[in-house]
Amino acid sequence: MDEIFKQQVYEVAKLIPKGRVSTYGAIAKAVGYPNHSRHVGKAMGGCPEDVPAHRVISSSGTLSVPEFQKKLEAEGITVENLRIKGFKKLFWDPMVEL
Repeated sequence: MDEIFKQQVYEVAKLIPKGRVSTYGAIAKAVGYPNHSRHVGKAMGGCPEDVPAHRVISSSGTLSVPEFQKKLEAEGITVENLRIKGFKKLFWDPMVEL
């Protein structure tokens, strides 16, 4: 995977505010590769510790990594059955927010 792509993904993910979530697809679109959400997921799998990977979820509002539930709940996000409660309200769209 291209290092520049990964760095762009990480930079966008770092901008997601605490208490909000974004999606793999939204980040892919923001970095100019709208059909590369799986690549974003792969990049997030090996991201540095300063990147809030727990705030990046699937477009259905479901956690891809169950271990991230505790981190999200610590930020005030309610998770039920691995789904973000109030996902649409908490969704941070980099194309709108940036």
